[in-house]
Amino acid sequence: MFSRATFGFLKELAANNNREWFEANKPRYEATVREPALEFIAAMAPQLAKFAPHFRAEPRKMGGSLMRVFRDTRFSRDKTPYKTNIGIQFRHELGKDVHGPGFYVHIAGDECFFGAGCWHPEADALGRIRDLIAADPKRWFVARDAAKFARHWTLAGDSLSRPPRGYAADHPAIEDLKRKDFIGLAALPATEATGDGLVKLAAQRFAEAAPLMQFLCAAQGVQY
Repeated sequence: MFSRATFGFLKELAANNNREWFEANKPRYEATVREPALEFIAAMAPQLAKFAPHFRAEPRKMGGSLMRVFRDTRFSRDKTPYKTNIGIQFRHELGKDVHGPGFYVHIAGDECFFGAGCWHPEADALGRIRDLIAADPKRWFVARDAAKFARHWTLAGDSLSRPPRGYAADHPAIEDLKRKDFIGLAALPATEATGDGLVKLAAQRFAEAAPLMQFLCAAQGVQY
């Protein structure tokens, strides 16, 4: 699947992030990035079916689990056209965009990691998560602090500096209610990203994130 050649291409792309270079090296992109990514995604489908049957691994070149290589530069000062990482998302079958609960794999020259949860959820989705935490903090603490989750996963993302409107400042879970992201991150060493055991490791880490994902799915009213 992924190899040293994958990281070599991503490093060179970072140094030559322009359309002319990318078009000239597109066969390398296909061979060292897209095809290995699609192979990994296909191999993850039966794994997800074992512990997260409502999440989908879709090995399509466009519109599937492999995220676009093209950057959205419309509202960014950085106008470089290509992403210098590989992003792979396994979304819920009912999810329409990346903001719903999902699993994620990030492959880049400077950092690789696994992700799980809701990144930048829209206002309604964020409100439902906060409401469930506020109504049943014990359930949230059980999910957040589950041993199998906390062993390799760490909650990350942005938070408010003050309690969100409508929630008591002295609520026992106020620090978590301040969160704007409900995501967990788990380390993925580069040596593991290029190893034969990547599919097995990804399945193991994602299964360990089940407590968080089950809570988030419950908040959105969808099956885990």
